[in-house]
Amino acid sequence: MVARHDQTADPVLLEGLLQARRGTAFFARKLNELTDAELDGDSLLPSWTRRHVVAHVGYNARAVARLVEWADTGVETPMYPSAEVRNHEIDFGATLSPIALRNLFDHSAVHLNVEWRDLPADNWHHKVKTVQGRTVPAEETVWMRTREVWVHAVDLDNGATFTDIPEPVLERLLMDITGAWHARGTDEALVVEVTGQASPLTFGDTASASPTVVSGSLPAIARWATGRGTDGTTAKRDGTSLTPAPPAPAWI
Repeated sequence: MVARHDQTADPVLLEGLLQARRGTAFFARKLNELTDAELDGDSLLPSWTRRHVVAHVGYNARAVARLVEWADTGVETPMYPSAEVRNHEIDFGATLSPIALRNLFDHSAVHLNVEWRDLPADNWHHKVKTVQGRTVPAEETVWMRTREVWVHAVDLDNGATFTDIPEPVLERLLMDITGAWHARGTDEALVVEVTGQASPLTFGDTASASPTVVSGSLPAIARWATGRGTDGTTAKRDGTSLTPAPPAPAWI
């Protein structure tokens, strides 16, 4: 049988697909390390068990696949009918048996990968709409999925940390988050500095005369910015240290 390959030849898109697939494999590894009983344990997300995280990631793959199908056929297929349906779906998925929950993740990931693989090169530019109502090209679905699998692998609370996430993913994640803050005006008098980089990374309200400056390594800052803790970060305002660092503005 002849192997089937991605229809796109865009090197940037292919690199993005590679990061998404690596993230999927990483999530699968952390999931498979958990026993069935451990699925009942708490995740790093408030009020969510590990079951909720797995259900969310599984149903997210199906939702993203619907957008890819939209780009392929031209027939509008939204991610979810409504936010309420999405939330109900996750709650339902969390009640599945362990084998059904694991199959949900595995099968939905394969389905999405096939949709990506078989999408004609020209169709990657077709417009679709995210659950937040943003109109984006289909190629954006790759990043949408990438951040889900990498970040939620950490949320399984099974030994994965933000240091396991590739730097390009962390950098884009931080750009997304700080961009959302700026669009909402929630980054006023807040500057974020990423230390230890060959080229310094600075985000936020750099024009402020008296900002709160939060500093740390790229993994530590990404962890803080996603609302998952302040370990590894420092904060100062007018030369005075703030301990702990203030919580990051809401991301989503």
